[in-house]
Amino acid sequence: MRVTLEKVAKFPGGRVLAHVRTPFGHTAVRWCGDPAAEPGEYHVEWAVDEALTWGHNAKPASCSGPGVRPGGHGVVLCGHMYVFEDGAAALDLGGTPILLDLAAPLPEGVAGSWVEICVERENVALWPYGL
Repeated sequence: MRVTLEKVAKFPGGRVLAHVRTPFGHTAVRWCGDPAAEPGEYHVEWAVDEALTWGHNAKPASCSGPGVRPGGHGVVLCGHMYVFEDGAAALDLGGTPILLDLAAPLPEGVAGSWVEICVERENVALWPYGL
């Protein structure tokens, strides 16, 4: 996905958060690229490093399309949920798949529906790459 990096903020302990704008909203998440990255356009891969538990950090969506927004100390991602035969899952964020770990199988009927996940912003990472 192409995002606009607005700024990179460095915190004690080596944490680096990026304030980014996407076609579907904006948020601040962990930046896994150059901590000295300049503002501008970047192609990124999203990673969620937190297992999802339905009813805890994953639920039916309150949105009707892809979305990215801050949520307390976390980030909220809204998209279509896909579950594969082997039990793996992915959130389709406007054409960008984000692979997910599930703490337990999802309830029946969730696959293919709009869902919202809310995870700590340090557990959502952006990995920039060049084309």
